[in-house]
Amino acid sequence: MTLRVNRLRTDRRDYAARLAEAGITARPLPHAEAGLTLDTPVATTRLPGFDAGMVSVQDGGAQLAAVLLDPHPGERILDACAAPGGKTAHLLELANNDLDLTAVDLDPQRLARVSEGLTRLGLKARTCVGDAAAPSGDWALGSYQRILLDVPCSATGVIRRHPDIKWLRRDADIARLAALQGRILDAVWPLLAPGGTLLYVTCSLLPQENEDQVTAFLGRTPDACIDPIEAAWGLARGPGRQILPETGGMDGFFYARLRRGTA
Repeated sequence: MTLRVNRLRTDRRDYAARLAEAGITARPLPHAEAGLTLDTPVATTRLPGFDAGMVSVQDGGAQLAAVLLDPHPGERILDACAAPGGKTAHLLELANNDLDLTAVDLDPQRLARVSEGLTRLGLKARTCVGDAAAPSGDWALGSYQRILLDVPCSATGVIRRHPDIKWLRRDADIARLAALQGRILDAVWPLLAPGGTLLYVTCSLLPQENEDQVTAFLGRTPDACIDPIEAAWGLARGPGRQILPETGGMDGFFYARLRRGTA
């Protein structure tokens, strides 16, 4: 069980001390400055200050996304597949809750969880029901300086926690998901401002959803280029970087950072 400390309410050292006072032992999560891993999972009701927004439950690999996108106060940012909202909140925490951030998701019920989480953490963002594969409405107007694109995927990266994925996934599922991911990339890219950054994310281990997907997108998108990810974690995989399950106690994730040309 991994936590992300809300830097606007406390810091990792102080919160670790609060945990210790509550009889809960934890250790810092490598590569994630706000991360703590509990030695034994507990109910959120036992976490000090949870209702007051001091902390959230979020896998360590997921905590890397907002840091890689590197939000700056005042920027217009789109989280295009936002639910359940952990990465949305982390972006705001990193930018001192000073972003023009729009969180979009296709599922109204899951989007409601985004709003609930933001309220608990004392953060503000616009939430919109929408389809990232077919942008429309107010959120699709204008352009964004940064876009987080955590696309629907096979979830093979969370197989350590959900081993039934090995039996539930079929080849046809992967082909369908890869096609959807390509459509989303193509649809959202025009919303990125020239010079802007898009972070493509999956919790998948499969090349079809990861490096092959991004390589194909680069091949058909002349104004897209890679912004290389240099990091002490994970493995280089084509245009991106892959975390394998159990690395540093994290789920498996793939990240690729793309920049739009200014021409």
